[in-house]
Amino acid sequence: MTAALTRKAVLVIGGGIAGIQASIDLANMGIKVFLVEKKPSIGGRMAQLDKTFPTNDCAMCILAPKMIECANHENIELLTYSELDELEGEVGGFEAKIVRKARFIEDDKCVGCGDCAEKCPTRVVDTFNAGLDQRKAVYKYFPQAVPSTYVIDPDHCRTILGKKCGVCEKICKAKAVNYSQKDQVLTIPVGAVILATGFDPYDVAPLTEYGWGRIKNVITALQFERMICASGPTNGHLRRPSDDQEPERLAFIQCVGSRDIRHKRYCSAVCCMHATKEAMLAHEHYPRLTSTLFYMDMRAVGKGFQDYIRRARDEYAVEYIRARPGRITEKEESQNPVVRYEDTVKREFAAREFDMVILSQALIPSESNVSIAGKLGVDLDEFGFISAPEELINPFGTSREGVFGCGFCQSPMDVPDAVVRASGSASKVAEALAGVV
Repeated sequence: MTAALTRKAVLVIGGGIAGIQASIDLANMGIKVFLVEKKPSIGGRMAQLDKTFPTNDCAMCILAPKMIECANHENIELLTYSELDELEGEVGGFEAKIVRKARFIEDDKCVGCGDCAEKCPTRVVDTFNAGLDQRKAVYKYFPQAVPSTYVIDPDHCRTILGKKCGVCEKICKAKAVNYSQKDQVLTIPVGAVILATGFDPYDVAPLTEYGWGRIKNVITALQFERMICASGPTNGHLRRPSDDQEPERLAFIQCVGSRDIRHKRYCSAVCCMHATKEAMLAHEHYPRLTSTLFYMDMRAVGKGFQDYIRRARDEYAVEYIRARPGRITEKEESQNPVVRYEDTVKREFAAREFDMVILSQALIPSESNVSIAGKLGVDLDEFGFISAPEELINPFGTSREGVFGCGFCQSPMDVPDAVVRASGSASKVAEALAGVV
């Protein structure tokens, strides 16, 4: 690769909406982009959403065209199922080592027919569907995945583990299955790096007062999102985990793990509006259904957000109670959760029974942030977000020149903000590369 191309190449780490937007913007400027994503497909967390607030537009309808544009762009090379190993050099002359993990299915042969997954005898918990159902040991990450090829999970494949099987190899007419495939190490010269590693939901199991994992009809917001989505494990039908019945009374509890000195002290930024959206969608599916949203402070700071809450209250039977529930118990005969709380407006203690409770858990920087920050030599703040030392004059900068950040890996934000910041980081990178001679 020539020095000129090196200066005009960028490594984008993270294939969520922020990474995708930054890649498209850079590619449209004529800059070569290597987009690295650790999962088998780009799309990130937005791919798990049913709708987006405050318009309630289909999330995949917005995301899918961008994913396809990203995959088909002549200036973008997708490196899915891959991770950064190390980065050496300086701005304008970085050298990145990327580990491309073996998919055990050859990309150029796989036609995405799905015969292998249909016949595979091994079932595994599906993390994309938030643990609500199972997938096979050979699988496509989600139906609209890009690239639309399958991958074999080496931790659960019987053949790779030395057991008797080989069904997917026998059934594959394209002869794409290759159990002997090895990881590849790619060395890529680039001029700059953009971090867009996104977020993970906080593990709510330590908050035992809410009963998640113990009370069947207490679920997380992400589980509810997958349940209400037409492509999710229940095909968009809302069902109580305990008895598979339609609920009529929902409770949403905000700030589970966030704004809490025992867990995460910061606000996750999107939870109030996300819960409002989920309550509205539930009512659209089941007009008899009512929702009660327990909140500390209603964080409705975006354009149209306050009107969105007003619509939820007036048109979608959503009740807002300013309270922080202290405990959830279970009514034994019905398995209904009982929320015990203090209404901080009326200044009284109360308990209410619901059919299901949804926990809006804290959102935290991706678990890969710590390891990637170490490999890149960039600093994190006290909460694990990528630190911007000169945030006022360079909100996309990091502690290492030539390495930039955008999206939720820097601070909590919603999809529109992540997209805006992705475009801003792309502009900043183009400016930095223009000064490299």
